[in-house]
Amino acid sequence: MGAKSGLALKVLQWFNRGVEFCCCAVVLALYSYFLATLTNRNTNIPTWTRAVEGISGIGVLYTLLGLLLLCCLAGHPFTSFIAIILDVAFAGAFIYVAIQNRAGASSCTGTVDTPFGTGQATDMIDNKNPTYRQVCQMETACLAVSVVAILFFIFSAILEVVLVRHRRKEQRFGPSPANDYTSGYGKRRGIFGLFRRRKATDTAENPNVLPEHTHPDQMRSSYNTEATAVGHEPTTYNKYQHEGQPAFPESGTAVPHTQPAGYRY
Repeated sequence: MGAKSGLALKVLQWFNRGVEFCCCAVVLALYSYFLATLTNRNTNIPTWTRAVEGISGIGVLYTLLGLLLLCCLAGHPFTSFIAIILDVAFAGAFIYVAIQNRAGASSCTGTVDTPFGTGQATDMIDNKNPTYRQVCQMETACLAVSVVAILFFIFSAILEVVLVRHRRKEQRFGPSPANDYTSGYGKRRGIFGLFRRRKATDTAENPNVLPEHTHPDQMRSSYNTEATAVGHEPTTYNKYQHEGQPAFPESGTAVPHTQPAGYRY
């Protein structure tokens, strides 16, 4: 049970990192196109476009590294602590990216504001492709993936905490007889289920377990020896002692041949 839940958490975190990688890659690709076009046309490059390019580029490297190291470092306290800090930082960074691309929230008609300046949606930029509308639509895509990246970075930070807690439980409760000596922690049986021993019914399921020895209170009295049960006083029976007669008859006295009640040879 513990191994399956741990694998499910890793797969979920891998999915999160994959989505984050795709979001960062989209922003990086579009803003690389913006910067290349502005450079080729000898146009002034706004500082915020360089900042968005840098954020998306570092985000691609971080998420790619997270995808590669997730299998072997998932749940380690030190690496998870760093990942949580970076996830929160990237969530804040992509809030900045979303704000800078807020012009993409419009319908991209009429007068639009783009990294290439402000102009009519149908006009070409410097009489060349692309048009202002196309650039605005690219900003819309950047805005959309930025919002998605914010949500997934926050969710990844929360999932890192869950992975750390799950790893600690794995180290604390497994492997043990409660989970058939497999990795993970077994099912608890009540509050003190971890400290209970298996009952006799569990030993019947496992043919390799030896049966329990007989306890002293389970032993019955035997008539063949004077004292066999531990803790019992030895009892001596004298066949000459019965119903008021002396234990040992005097010499010359006949002893009637009678048997005490319940006595068997």
